[in-house]
This record gives sequence, structure tokens and C-alpha cells, in this order.
Amino acid sequence: MHDELDIDVCPAYPFSWQAAALSMIMHSTFKPISGLLLRTGAGIAAASRIATLAARVPLPLPVHVTVTPDGDGPCPSEWVRAGEDLDEDKVLLYFHGGAYFACSPATHRPITWRLSAAAGRPVLAVDYRQGPVHTLAESLHDAIAAYEGLLECGYDPADIIVAGDSAGGHLTLATLLALRDRGVPLPAAAVCLSPWADLTGTPRRVNRLLDPMIPAGRVDWLARRWTAGLDPHDPLISPVLGDYTGLPPLMVVTGSTEVLRDEGRRVAEQARSAGVPVTYEEWPRMPHVFAILADVVPEARRVYPHIARFLAAAQNLPVREVPAHGTSAAAAGQEAGLARPGSAAA
Repeated sequence: MHDELDIDVCPAYPFSWQAAALSMIMHSTFKPISGLLLRTGAGIAAASRIATLAARVPLPLPVHVTVTPDGDGPCPSEWVRAGEDLDEDKVLLYFHGGAYFACSPATHRPITWRLSAAAGRPVLAVDYRQGPVHTLAESLHDAIAAYEGLLECGYDPADIIVAGDSAGGHLTLATLLALRDRGVPLPAAAVCLSPWADLTGTPRRVNRLLDPMIPAGRVDWLARRWTAGLDPHDPLISPVLGDYTGLPPLMVVTGSTEVLRDEGRRVAEQARSAGVPVTYEEWPRMPHVFAILADVVPEARRVYPHIARFLAAAQNLPVREVPAHGTSAAAAGQEAGLARPGSAAA
């Protein structure tokens, strides 16, 4: 089983016209706009406001997917369920990305509902506190509290998976390290999509021109801003420097063209050096957190069966089939019931 989990994967597939077109659009719009905004506090506030407004635009979800707000936990969250055949005794805890100042569980539903299908369980997506109002320590506090809240609700650690993308990948790794150091029972596995794991301020030179989405210099600037007054070499600040001894199986997914690619590689190497089985996947020509593009990019939809296989191997379970869009006439109009305290029907 260890050999099945501890592998490097570079998937082969035809590069779709959708991926090519989207990369061109992002390179000519998102990347230069980010480069202009992420220079001042006012720019961060404006970018955060844009992301907040975008989250209010209702995204179409398959008829079998339900989203249920949960305001009873340590911080606002939402339960995402892809169908009714889920194991309600298990859960996937998800931390969204957004560079610690933008996005929310709502913006990342294209990921969370597919993860629910892949894992065969509900997803609890956490709306943790973010900058510039809040600090990295407060974000980590919320993440740890969300995990411990699941334990208090009666979930067995062996039935919990933790996952996140970009800054949420950073939070996933920092949470695992903090839980281990506190002696808290760890989850069964973790998944990081394009983790932002190095906040030491080391200039990023890899893929500076190739990345269609992220200006490398702005990532460096954000890293300096969020770590002001802190030790950026602390493993809870830069998990790429952490000791991963005792952590559960880890999956790291990156795109070959993103500026954060090498951080994912280094996390995989660091974890393996500590004896942790790691599935590292590098998808050719894919951008940062390409899994969120699954509604329009075929390659992004293909990553979820890979995640399903990893999770099945990590927990020795049958592999679940992940639908492309998950529509089901039988599931139309039906809602999944909640099995945990503090939840309300949608």
C-alpha cells in the first residue's frame, strides 16, 4: 500500500482548446490586473472586494449537489454534499485558497462538490479569517479549531481528510504540523492543490513568464507583507521547511507552468524524507489550482478521479467514480440530510 501511495505522476493527455484559450485570457487580463492591484493595502482591499462580489454571483451546481450553511462552529462554514449516497460518518475538511485575503467557500464550490463525490463524504468548507484585517496566526487558529470541532462532534480522526488549495494548501500543511506538535490525533490523509508553502521571501524565478495567472513578484510581495514581524523560516509560516515525521499520506497536485510548482515539489521531497508516503502529480501546461476550472477545462475534470484513487488507497477503500458534472434525474430536487450537531437544513 505504501508503494501505491508513494509515487510521482505526470499525466499524459491532449491539451484542450479550452485550456489554451483560458490560459491566453488569464495571461492578458487576470495576471496584469493582479500585478497592478497587489502593490498597496488599498489594492489588496480592492482585489478582496472584487472577489467578494464575484462570490455573490450564483454558480450553477448539479441538481444533486446541496450546500448548507453552518454558523455554529468556531467560524462560518458550509457543508457541501454531492448526492445522497455519502458516508455521513466521514468528512473532508476544506480550506479555500485566495492568498490569505480573497475568496471564500462559495468561490470554491467547483472544487468542493467534486471532492465530495471523489471522497464519498460531505465536505466542510471553512470561511477562516483572512488578511489584511487578520493574521496568519488567526487563520491557523480557525483551521485548528475547525478540525478539533469535528473531533468534538464525534468524528474519528481516521474518518477525516484535510484538503486545501494555494493558501488553503499552506493552511492544510501548517494545520497538520501544528496538530502533530500538540499531540492531537491526525486525519487519515491530506490533499494539497498548488500549495503556497514558502513565505521566506526567496525570489521566485521558475515559470515567471510561463505562469498565465500569477505575477511572481506579487507573490513575493504578499509573502513579505503577511510575515512582517514574524520569522518566515518557522515551519508554521513556511511549511516547506517543516519536519513531516508522523504525518498521514499526502497528495500534492501542481501545474507545470505555475510559479508555485517547485514549492509543491519541495513539500513532497520534505515529506518523503520523513517517511511520509506522498503522491506527487505535476500536470503539463496546467495553471495554478487548475482543479477549480473543471466546469470548462476537460483536464481539470480528470484530476478528481486521481484524487479519488489516492484517497481510496490511503484508506483502503473502493475507488469512487467522479461524474463530469454529476447531474442525475433521480437526485433532482432532493437534499442530503445532516448527521452532525449544529447543522440546519438548506
